Amino acid sequence: MDNLIICPRCESDACYVDEVSKDIKTHFCYGCGFQTNSLMKEEEEFYNQQIEFLPELYKDLIYTDENGLKWMPSAINVADKGMVFANGTSSNNWNWSAVKAVPVTEEEKEKYPIPNKEGEFYEWRMDMTTKSNFSERDFMDALSYIKVIPE
Repeated sequence: MDNLIICPRCESDACYVDEVSKDIKTHFCYGCGFQTNSLMKEEEEFYNQQIEFLPELYKDLIYTDENGLKWMPSAINVADKGMVFANGTSSNNWNWSAVKAVPVTEEEKEKYPIPNKEGEFYEWRMDMTTKSNFSERDFMDALSYIKVIPE
């Protein structure tokens, strides 16, 4: 069962809940860009494994709701559209950054090999010159910037 709820982090009404199985639900808030799932709790091994690989900023931004779920910023990467990610130096100094994807030219393709695929190259790359910053509450604007959702 899928539905929209009020986000416990930002109180937006654009928080999408997806029941993956009887034991696991995912939550994704389009209002604040944070996400969680039923396994994102302090005592869960899944959560502890995720923490090991997160950038420090993402760790600093984790929000714990009243049910003990840990919410963290999303990182969206759509190969032919672009990327949206939390960017900054601390939980007091961050924003959403969005960069657009551009086609890899024939001349530069050697710079973009696909790992473990001999002789294959990426068709798109993220163009950091297109980086635009969006405030914490403007996650949907960042998605619109890279054309993942309509403007």
